[in-house]
Amino acid sequence: MKIPVLGLALALAVYAAFPLAEARAWGWLAVLVVVTGMIFAIYLSPRAVPAKYLVPGVLFLLAFQVVPVLYTVATAFTNYGDGHRGSKQDAVTAIQSASVRQVPGSVEYALSVALDDGGLKFLLLSADGRAYVGDASGLRTLPDATVSAGRITAVDGYQLLDLGQATRRNDEILAFTVPTDGGAIRASGLTRAYTGQATRYYDAGCDCITDRGTGKRWRADEDSGSFVADDGEHLAQGWKVNVGLANFGRVVTDPRIAGPFLKTLVWNLGFALGSVLATFALGLACALALNAKMRGRSWYRVLLVLPYAMPSFAMLLVWRDLFNQDFGLVNRLTGLHVDWFGTPWTARLAVILVQLWLGYPYMFLVATGALQAIPREMSEAASIDGATPVQRFRRVTLPLLLVALTPLLISSFAFNFNNFNAIYLTTEGAPFEAGNSSIGATDLLITYTYRLAFGGSGAQLGFAAAISVYIFAIVALISVAGFRRSRKQEEVYS
Repeated sequence: MKIPVLGLALALAVYAAFPLAEARAWGWLAVLVVVTGMIFAIYLSPRAVPAKYLVPGVLFLLAFQVVPVLYTVATAFTNYGDGHRGSKQDAVTAIQSASVRQVPGSVEYALSVALDDGGLKFLLLSADGRAYVGDASGLRTLPDATVSAGRITAVDGYQLLDLGQATRRNDEILAFTVPTDGGAIRASGLTRAYTGQATRYYDAGCDCITDRGTGKRWRADEDSGSFVADDGEHLAQGWKVNVGLANFGRVVTDPRIAGPFLKTLVWNLGFALGSVLATFALGLACALALNAKMRGRSWYRVLLVLPYAMPSFAMLLVWRDLFNQDFGLVNRLTGLHVDWFGTPWTARLAVILVQLWLGYPYMFLVATGALQAIPREMSEAASIDGATPVQRFRRVTLPLLLVALTPLLISSFAFNFNNFNAIYLTTEGAPFEAGNSSIGATDLLITYTYRLAFGGSGAQLGFAAAISVYIFAIVALISVAGFRRSRKQEEVYS
């Protein structure tokens, strides 16, 4: 099996090398060559037996853990996001293309819309019968097009869209542009296109964008990666630049962000801590109740772990409907008319109750296992010394449980600190303050980060990455403190 597997690895390496070379990613290409050479050196050698088993795991760890973390940290030092994804030349091209307007004498084309591996394409037929294909990189001739009734109807390698398919992508087609010298080609409907003139153009002399009609100028600001006018107006299209610690500084210096961030952090800590303590308390209580010998104990345990067996994704959606003010089962059974998701504290209570229902079976299982590992002689010795059941639990059972379960409680805290599904599938962060839809009363830092990165108001991927680094640092500090305390407990009770 060794030769076929190595052959497959070589084939994958060659397959990955071509796009890296085309993108001029020489650093990653060098990494690919080194890693491939290392794999062959290890697996073709009769020695290095431990490495043969360690290398696959290490490579997967680097590819799916270390590299994404490093990329996130690197992104946090940039302004990467909507309008700041490419180079300065890309921004200039986008600005000019977006400002294209049809003028008298513009060249017109019969338009057919097609798809290929690279995405949307314009297939254009000029008045003199010449065929072209256009995309974001420009216009090229198309020698092998099939023309019928004044339009291109077939081209090898392209999937032409019929009128119904094109209609469903109408907005995308109308926004699509094919850059040309001094302008761009845009669609006029779904069957015609024209070559328009850009009303805004780049002037290299002043390093600025100038509007032909008004004469207004937006000068290039290399620090922010934007074109900025004298009145402070920023053009939407910019370019990716390194902004240093600016994203991290915004969290503590911008009052529009610092206040909501701090409130969200406090609630985030409360949610994670409350979820862990509530589920641990209920799970431990159930484990203690079923630790004694009793009839039907196995059936009771099966019933208690049923919530853990259900898909949490589906259960969160079910609980969202159960807390509905008008039709939810919670209000109907209790006779209440509480708008659970309408006020901050009821919404927070609701999500913690949902976490209690979903999380206590896990705590019940681990607590049951830990209880069975505690020698009965210790409890019996404490009973002989005159300790009451409560004292035996506080002084013997609970400390020994915490020695075994503290690492699990810490990992549960870290999980709940970043429990995206628990919030997004129930409240979506609501309720929101009037006029502020960026952050809600039940938002965790992770849902806030998601809204920044992929929200409808425009992605701020660099800033979201900075908040992700903050989240990592917070969880890491709390985890380190918890593990140190756990180590002290082990020293006392060992």
